[in-house]
Amino acid sequence: MAAEQSSTDYISHHLTNWTYGYLPGEGWKVAYTAEEAGQMGFNAIHLDSMLWSIGLGILFCAVFWMVAKKVTSGVPSKTQAAVELIVEFVDNNVRDSYSGTSKLIAPLALTIFVWIFLMNAMDLLPIDFIPGLAGQIGAAMGHDPHHVFFKIVPTTDPNITLGMAFSVFALIIGYSIKEKGIGGFIGELTLHPFSSNNIILKIILIPVNFILEVVTLIAKPVSLGLRLFGNMYAGELVFILIALMPFWIQWALSVPWAIFHILIITLQAFIFMMLTIIYLSLASSTEH
Repeated sequence: MAAEQSSTDYISHHLTNWTYGYLPGEGWKVAYTAEEAGQMGFNAIHLDSMLWSIGLGILFCAVFWMVAKKVTSGVPSKTQAAVELIVEFVDNNVRDSYSGTSKLIAPLALTIFVWIFLMNAMDLLPIDFIPGLAGQIGAAMGHDPHHVFFKIVPTTDPNITLGMAFSVFALIIGYSIKEKGIGGFIGELTLHPFSSNNIILKIILIPVNFILEVVTLIAKPVSLGLRLFGNMYAGELVFILIALMPFWIQWALSVPWAIFHILIITLQAFIFMMLTIIYLSLASSTEH
């Protein structure tokens, strides 16, 4: 595919999502050029990101459910041993990092870690394999294969990473209100970090505290989502650039990068999980 397109077109093709949305003047349709996808703006949905993220989530739940259904106290299968290792790893991190007693945190952390790992791991598949199949299907339907877009790494889509991050943000707000009440939550936003025993000075400091705390609060999900997106997008771009090189050198570069990338995809899933645990632990804290 790279040989049939210019470098710019090839990179643009791999970084454009399969988009369905509203195009001014043409109505609701699937975008077949990067320009059309860009013009759709917020009136669009990335079908490939939704397909892979939901599909991998179902795969994760199905595998863990089947293992739990067939669990044995005897000699475990390799799949059971792997699942038990992951569960124990996540559980230990939750115990070490979360100071509350919520029964939601450990399952949430397990879901985040495995789900993000699976989405990240799609980056290890050959860069042109599945998009190439999508192009062939599009060609069979009468479309130019170069105008059929299909990204397979959901975490290179900021809509997915920020969607997960703002879901965590909603949990942070919910846990804060649950543990501290509405008054305690508002007090946390207005009476910290600056405080004074002088009532007049305390009133003056309220808007300052509120601005600082709101910025800090909003920065958590934004940084959480953009960190994951930025690292995975950069990794995907490196694979695309390697694919543009002569065939004889691709293996010499792609294999070491793929091996190193295994560390990256695992580390990014771990960081997202740990920050979620820490943020929810801080939200549940009532020491102030």
